[in-house]
Amino acid sequence: MGNAVHDSESQVRYLKERLNMFMQVLDSIEPETTELEDIDRLITMIDDLELKCEQFKKSDDNK
Repeated sequence: MGNAVHDSESQVRYLKERLNMFMQVLDSIEPETTELEDIDRLITMIDDLELKCEQFKKSDDNK
């Protein structure tokens, strides 16, 4: 996942993979044992996804 993503198809595939990773992390969390750090990690993952969406949107707007 370290390669640059430029075309729309690759961008969508990247976002789907990242969202899938988020869902896997979310599914693995046990509510009874969840720590604040776990919640912070989820928030960071969502923030990163949001940032990437904005970057992709800007790159599409510049085409």
